[in-house]
Parts: sequence; C-alpha cells; structure tokens
Amino acid sequence: MWPQKRSPQQEQGRYWEQYALTWLRARGLTLIEANFRCAGGEIDLVMRDGATVVFVEVRQRDDPQHGGAAASIGPAKIRRLVCAARWWLLRCERLPPCRFDVIAIDGEHLDWLRDAIQVD
Repeated sequence: MWPQKRSPQQEQGRYWEQYALTWLRARGLTLIEANFRCAGGEIDLVMRDGATVVFVEVRQRDDPQHGGAAASIGPAKIRRLVCAARWWLLRCERLPPCRFDVIAIDGEHLDWLRDAIQVD
C-alpha cells in the first residue's frame, strides 16, 4: 500500500507539533507517544512531566484576529480529546495523575497553557 500524501495543512500541523515537542522537551517533559489515534479522537502529544501524564493539544493560527489558537478548541474538540485520553489510559495498569495542556501558537508567539482542560 502506498503512503498517503499529506495536505499542506497536515504538513504545517506536523511542523508545529514537532516545534512544540522540542519546546516542551527543553522544559523537562519527556515524550511517551506522538499522534495517538483511536476511534474517538486523537492526541497530538502524550508526555510525562515527573509522575504526571500530560495530554498535549497543539494549536497554531497565523492570524489571531479570529480568537487565536487557544480559542479554536471548542466543546466538540474537548470531547474528542477526553475520549482519546480515556482510550490511552486503558493501557495503564494504574491510573497515573493526568492533565491536559495546550500549546497555543499565534503567529510566532507560543503560550503553554498548563491544565487548560478540566475533566470531571
């Protein structure tokens, strides 16, 4: 089977995910898995921050005029992230402490929003 060709948007998304990964590694986090996919959704980066598993959503917008990168994460996206994280956690023998972080990139400005998504 031939590899699928990525769209320019997918290529740009991969670039920013790699950028965020490098940035987070420089701050002491370690990569567990990238681009975890399941039927319910996808997680860009699964990382470890000490004992905590961190599910990272990377969002980039060239033009912050329309609310910016962080504002582009709506309720449907949050549901898909939580669903994917639950699937990922099924592999764990014990439930580790977890959080959801967002790397929001507006133009050249990066914000690390720790614990940005709260789950009941």
